[in-house]
Amino acid sequence: MSQTQNNPTTAERVSDREFVITRAVNGPAHIVFKAWSEPDLFRRWWTPKSFGMTILSCEMDVRTGGSYRLVINHPSMEQPMAFFGTYLDVVPNARIVWTNEEGEDEGAVTTVTFEERDGRTLVIWRDLYPSKEALDEAMISGATSGFGEQFEQLEALLTDHTQAT
Repeated sequence: MSQTQNNPTTAERVSDREFVITRAVNGPAHIVFKAWSEPDLFRRWWTPKSFGMTILSCEMDVRTGGSYRLVINHPSMEQPMAFFGTYLDVVPNARIVWTNEEGEDEGAVTTVTFEERDGRTLVIWRDLYPSKEALDEAMISGATSGFGEQFEQLEALLTDHTQAT
């Protein structure tokens, strides 16, 4: 768990197959949704800087039935890695649900909801894995870490974006 002065990020396994991240961010839901759905904004906060990863390309068609494809590089990798999937359900300013299809096995389904409260937005990010073993593996690999830093970067982007508009 990462703590900031006003907005803690919680990340926890809530069942054998589900991992949930929660954070209240400073900004209205329509701006937070924009940061999750517009490629030029998304790529500015998605990967934790301390991980040393670079997003080489980011294609997103954020609508029900649309798709996404991210290509990410890290100095320790021989080849960049592609992450891709399909948007199963998109409700502007409220919810985005997508598949994670990059592995050989069935991937997690991610649901992110945005609940606006007094000019802030509660973001609830749920990853539902196909099995207990798949979530165990994700946790061991580090795929379930870095969320506090990620949300700090999102907060910084929202501050910049709000001040620019």
